[in-house]
Amino acid sequence: MSQVRHTDADARQALSRLFAPIAADLALVDRRLQQELRHSDPFIDELAQHSFRIGGKRLRPALLLLTAQAVREVTPEHHTLAAVVEMVHTATLVHDDVLDEADVRRHLDTVNARWDNNTSVLLGDYLFSHAFYMASTLETTFGCRAIGESTNTVCEGELRQTNSSGNFWLSRDEYLGIIDAKTAELTACCCRLGAHYAGADEATVDRLTSYGRKLGMAFQIVDDLLDLEGEEQSTGKSLGTDLAHRKMTLPLIILRDQAAAADAERLQSLYEESDATHNSMLVDWLESSGALEQARRTAVEFAEEAAAELSTLRDSEAKQMLAEIARFVIARNA
Repeated sequence: MSQVRHTDADARQALSRLFAPIAADLALVDRRLQQELRHSDPFIDELAQHSFRIGGKRLRPALLLLTAQAVREVTPEHHTLAAVVEMVHTATLVHDDVLDEADVRRHLDTVNARWDNNTSVLLGDYLFSHAFYMASTLETTFGCRAIGESTNTVCEGELRQTNSSGNFWLSRDEYLGIIDAKTAELTACCCRLGAHYAGADEATVDRLTSYGRKLGMAFQIVDDLLDLEGEEQSTGKSLGTDLAHRKMTLPLIILRDQAAAADAERLQSLYEESDATHNSMLVDWLESSGALEQARRTAVEFAEEAAAELSTLRDSEAKQMLAEIARFVIARNA
């Protein structure tokens, strides 16, 4: 799988191409989000519209829509669900920025930086509750239940990560379990909903759900790599937050597990110091040891496994774009 790295401008262009088959549908979803986030209270309206601007890359709604199109066709229910998952994702970002004490996202001030933590927490809650109201308007309860279950799992993953902060001996399996819950669960849910509401059989729903889960695993590992070696100008968000909050991510776990006893002790000391100088030394060590590249190879493996789940789908532009998204996730630098 190609690992050519995308610049920020390249990434925007790549996403525009990857989302081309569902561009009109995504535009409808964006309009729906803007309408839903409008509020008669000027303060709430400003907060909600700001959250829309700093929200995600629209990857999750795009996955839902592309999955639907790869199976059969996109329906109005898919539009509602795509808006719901993007609103849920935005709520998690608003809360994440509080936990990470992040100041920048999408090259804009985070809600907590522009206003304060209390406002951010309440806005995240507002977005969550509004998303579930939207999901409740669907004719069947399947979508609302699926999103509820996945959101619960995402929160469990965040709680497990918070509890593991400062745990130098977090295992590889524990780390993978955390990112499966906090990130891969929602991408899996998007693909599950896209397939289910397009009328896919159970086996196809399961395979596309697996595609979304493995894609999410690759996405989060790359995200953790970017936090260590990315540039804020490219990513458009605050970096270095994992080391600052002493989160054990895959490169650190790889380096620790491969280090001799004396080196592991030194590594733990650098990890526990958690200041700019020691963190810089730690990143240099991660790079020279090959731990960053090993972690990237793990992400590539997840992405390749994700693409393999598409093999039974009929050939279509949507299927091709889903496969290419797996390559994009690895190559991105934003």
